[in-house]
Amino acid sequence: MLRTIGIALFSVGVLLAQGGGEKTTVPLHDPSRPARIEAHLMSGSIIVHGADVKDVIVEARSRRGEESRERRPARADGMKRLDLGGTGLEVVEDNNVVHIKTGSWTTPSDLVITVPRHSSLELKAINDGNIEVQDVDGEIDVNDLNGKIVLQNVGGSVVAHALNGEILATLNHVDPSKPMSFSTMNGNIDVTLPQTVRANVLMKTDNGEIYSDFDVKLDSGASRVQNERGDSHEGRYHVRFDRGVRGTINGGGPEFQFTSFNGQIFLRKGK
Repeated sequence: MLRTIGIALFSVGVLLAQGGGEKTTVPLHDPSRPARIEAHLMSGSIIVHGADVKDVIVEARSRRGEESRERRPARADGMKRLDLGGTGLEVVEDNNVVHIKTGSWTTPSDLVITVPRHSSLELKAINDGNIEVQDVDGEIDVNDLNGKIVLQNVGGSVVAHALNGEILATLNHVDPSKPMSFSTMNGNIDVTLPQTVRANVLMKTDNGEIYSDFDVKLDSGASRVQNERGDSHEGRYHVRFDRGVRGTINGGGPEFQFTSFNGQIFLRKGK
């Protein structure tokens, strides 16, 4: 028996051009179920707002005009520049999963996405932009190589990684059954959690300090991470002590990891 899957493709041809960008409203296959949004950008920012809506609204704005003025060749003096068009935005909806991408690899394009509040997100950006999420409740997975991550008034579970940027996150509630992770190579991690959160925490920074509003019950024996005897011919015994901090908050729960190489870690208690 064949199963029919409805796929809606929204290309530039059906988008509404507004101020040099594109905008489209994407109907979900089943608005009664949570949506999953997957947006990947080579260059640019991703901003996601949760709202009381049934559809997903996607707007893409190119920075081509700004960059073109900066690199205007001398031989073009006195000439009028003609815009090359939009961002090449493409959106595909398949059974409540919305895939979003742009066609520009060299010019930054910024995405502004409005989603139902109960949605899951997979957001990835590489260059020239930050990732910002506000008022979304679900599984949030964000990765920004060269920008910061800002999560405001979110709920559910979070996996956030920034290579060169800080992570700022405020969670109003968490999924009590799921682990979370916040990591960056170069930047601070500043996370606010509900007062009643229960978690096992692992916090580590190689070149920074760790501060917490919570009363973290430390595990004094958890820092020894390797204890083994080598080959019998070598007769070597190896012990290494990790610089991380392990402990529990409010009796413990799923594992929350906070890891920075060059930065401070701030674990705050929500009001």
